[in-house]
Amino acid sequence: MNFLEKVSKKAGDTFAVWVIVFAILAFFIPGGFTWIAPHIALLLGIIMFGMGLTLSLQDFKAVFQAPKSVIVGVLAQYTIMPLLAFGLATLFQLEPEVAVGVILVGCCPGGTASNVMTFLAKGNTALSVAVTSVSTLLAPILTPALTLLFASKWLPVSAGSLFLSIVQIVLVPIILGIVVKLLFRKQVEKSVAVLPLISVVGIVAVAAAVVAVNSGKIAETGLLIFSIVVLHNVLGLLLGYVLAKLLKLNFADQKAISIEVGMQNSGLGAALAVAHFSPLSAVPSAIFSVWHNISGPLLATWWGKKAGSQTSTDNASDKSHKG
Repeated sequence: MNFLEKVSKKAGDTFAVWVIVFAILAFFIPGGFTWIAPHIALLLGIIMFGMGLTLSLQDFKAVFQAPKSVIVGVLAQYTIMPLLAFGLATLFQLEPEVAVGVILVGCCPGGTASNVMTFLAKGNTALSVAVTSVSTLLAPILTPALTLLFASKWLPVSAGSLFLSIVQIVLVPIILGIVVKLLFRKQVEKSVAVLPLISVVGIVAVAAAVVAVNSGKIAETGLLIFSIVVLHNVLGLLLGYVLAKLLKLNFADQKAISIEVGMQNSGLGAALAVAHFSPLSAVPSAIFSVWHNISGPLLATWWGKKAGSQTSTDNASDKSHKG
């Protein structure tokens, strides 16, 4: 288990690298990865089950201890990203399948990687976990409703079908994970360190499958979709931070909400796109998965170093005052 834990930690630390490497491989050798596509929903279900295994009542304490910050984070998640997606799809006059894909990823809850990024950024990790958990549990209602509201201009949207898919892919596995943890706490605590490896393998496989299935289309429109995904993510990070600052939340909360808003559960977006629209609609989610695993660590590292240098300055200042 010790060896697996080390491998799992290393995989988590180098997550972005693996997503990029396998996305490139899938683009140039699509035949090696297209077989994964029919199993995207199952892979995501396994990842959500893992999330359920890590959740506890402690994670929801932040909801009651700082309800304002959690409410701001969840509302920002479900307003900023869908509105940005709708605006970008309209502005760039995207073809229907791509427009729906951009909107779908914008209407998804926050991604679990945001919790790790918030920790590295020295933000409020408890707040990040609470916002991710609450936004994920609200996803069966809010993701279909917002997708219907914003995407039906381009393609017909069945909110009921989306609801059922999200319940099956997200809600049921999370609840099962929580139940298993309650029943087998000791065994789960021993194996929980291996979960990052499962998440990394799952998300890398989902991204690679979507890239492989759409390699031809990505060659034609990849640069445009990539530009829109970068704009979507960067503006989400920026507006999440600005909103938290305007509402006078502390800096640790501002960092958490910025990362929560900007980093989406792109795996869910890809699974829903493939199941309900078309493989092409999953491309924005796949590219989002690659890109936000570059932008997230970059921002987290910058904020983390900034916080570290600030602490050093404060300590030096305290010593000089004492002297």
